[in-house]
Amino acid sequence: MTSLASISKYFPDRFSVKNAISSPLVHLSSIAPLFLSLTISCIGVLNPSSVRAQGAGALPSHTTIIAQAPANAPAELTKLLSEIDAAANSRDVKVLMKFYSQNFTNSDGLNRQSMEKAISQFWQRYSTLNYRTELKSWQAEGNAFIAETETTITGTQKTENREMKLQSTIRSQQRFEGGKVVKQEIVAERNQLTSGENPPTIQMNLPEQVNVGQEYNFDAIVQEPLGNDILIGTALEEPISEKTFFSTSPVELELLASGGVFKVGKAPETPENRWISAILMRQGGITVITQRLRVVK
Repeated sequence: MTSLASISKYFPDRFSVKNAISSPLVHLSSIAPLFLSLTISCIGVLNPSSVRAQGAGALPSHTTIIAQAPANAPAELTKLLSEIDAAANSRDVKVLMKFYSQNFTNSDGLNRQSMEKAISQFWQRYSTLNYRTELKSWQAEGNAFIAETETTITGTQKTENREMKLQSTIRSQQRFEGGKVVKQEIVAERNQLTSGENPPTIQMNLPEQVNVGQEYNFDAIVQEPLGNDILIGTALEEPISEKTFFSTSPVELELLASGGVFKVGKAPETPENRWISAILMRQGGITVITQRLRVVK
């Protein structure tokens, strides 16, 4: 196995996104803009282990919060989630932002203003988008709710007479106060873009969470026999922050001798979230998969 390349490090191969194939991703300059706001325009949640850190302040030592089943969720909360989904599906960013506090904070470093910008840019790229949110659990803390949800986003984008299909699943946790989202943390995220008549079917093996400084394996394996097809691709690693949502870096592909990408990565020495991505291209199409990796102490 080889070391996982940083997004800023180019592979020394003659194959690149621009000269490998005429595909919808010829304008691909960074993984982050592809999934711009997937982790912010959806409904998110706080996982039970981090409720104390996400609250308005540390909870008293005697306070116990017990996760409740979705079936027992108050109508106020389910109605709020439904209205946010409806606003996202109608692509009305002004209505959507009414559900977010002026002091909103996000675990990726986004505030209300930068989130609105990211959502607007993301919606401009896709001709169709559908948001569907499922409540997984909820907790009451005084007048506030802490909701755990899973949001599925599907969409299509047409570029140069070619169509890209998006499928994304995001688990997150967020705190509602007064009918508005105050804080949000993305717990897990997996995004996939495909294009072409026969894009590679990829099995991606990556842990959701690792410890600081820990080595981890990352495999992106093509499931179909390649036959005589040439496979090109790469693996990318990118820290998640407000800066990377709006910055770009070139991406180059390399000729792959095996049926996928097999890498060993090493987590940074400080806690943070990272996007780990695989781009694989064959004659029949291209598949891009990005998964969030949480680095914790």
